[in-house]
Amino acid sequence: MTTNSARTGTARAGVVAAASPAAVAAAGDTGGTSVSLRDLTRAFGGTRALDGMSLDIAPGELVALLGPSGCGKTTALRIVAGFETADAGEVLIDGRDVSGVPAARRDMGMVFQSYSLFPNMNALDNVGFGLRLRKMAAARRRQRAAELLDMVGLAGQARQYPHQLSGGQQQRVALARALAIEPRVLLLDEPLSALDAKVRLQLREQIRSLQQRLGTTTLFVTHDQEEALSMADRVGVMRAGRLEQVAAPDELYSRPATAFVAEFVGTMNRLPGDLAGGTVTVLSAGVPVRDSGQAGGEGVLASVPDGPVDVLVRPEGLTVEVAEGGNGIVSARTFLGAITRIGVLLSGDTEVAVDVPSTAAAAMVPGTAVRVALAAVPVLVAPRKG
Repeated sequence: MTTNSARTGTARAGVVAAASPAAVAAAGDTGGTSVSLRDLTRAFGGTRALDGMSLDIAPGELVALLGPSGCGKTTALRIVAGFETADAGEVLIDGRDVSGVPAARRDMGMVFQSYSLFPNMNALDNVGFGLRLRKMAAARRRQRAAELLDMVGLAGQARQYPHQLSGGQQQRVALARALAIEPRVLLLDEPLSALDAKVRLQLREQIRSLQQRLGTTTLFVTHDQEEALSMADRVGVMRAGRLEQVAAPDELYSRPATAFVAEFVGTMNRLPGDLAGGTVTVLSAGVPVRDSGQAGGEGVLASVPDGPVDVLVRPEGLTVEVAEGGNGIVSARTFLGAITRIGVLLSGDTEVAVDVPSTAAAAMVPGTAVRVALAAVPVLVAPRKG
């Protein structure tokens, strides 16, 4: 008989599976698994972590949940895994409601931020742990674990223990262990946040490559915008337990549906303007406002009346040139490789960031008088702050 503590230990190790190999093979033949969240609600005391959240993930798709701390993204992931129970709503896997199915029977692999490797097992045995639970023959189990370690570039570390591995190597072992059971769904809970920048970059590319090769449906929780935008097929931006927008990374960046998404994803300037009849006057020029039919939701044109507004513009959406008697003074200059980000203090104490080619930024030292302008392309507007 399996005790509750044993089940908990197995789940924490990232092996959330107990389906037969035949069932896994059958699932793999379908080309992936669909995941649907239906009106999920979850409260902790007086705090509502999820407030009617719904999301559909297509077979083989990688979807990232992005948002500030406390927005509900980790709670959603834990409900999908079976570690948390929703107060209301459903989790559907290939159309079947698994809300009442224990975590160990959901046939999912999970990779945690904290690695959760067994310290008394070497890398090979850690990867093969879930296969041992499935009673796979020892020789085949070792072969499969070795194949997975080779896949993540750790064939030479098979006999090393967790304390002998770097953080990046431990995380790759954890990933290999989750993939060894051929899960129908892979769940990633901020798996790269504890790693340094170079290792993070290498691992996110490796995870994405493996996920695409294997076609595993994946839900990835992160607070890192760069990770979400570079890895995911679609990104869901969450706030206060709800999804503000779910879209492909380029659409999320260039066509945010709400002011919150616009400012949370990437860098966004707020410029004071005056809205009248679909045109906003900003930086002494009239600029068309984006069609409300293409950018609905709270905080954008559809709900902003004429009058004083804030105009939302990316740093690359502004131009800057040295000009005596211009409308601003350079306050900072940050070299970012091919581009340099110029900070400009405009008249009226508004600070903006403008991206320019580094080859054109040499003359824009702090204290230089400049003129900032906006291209005549449709812009987002939001209610005036303050």
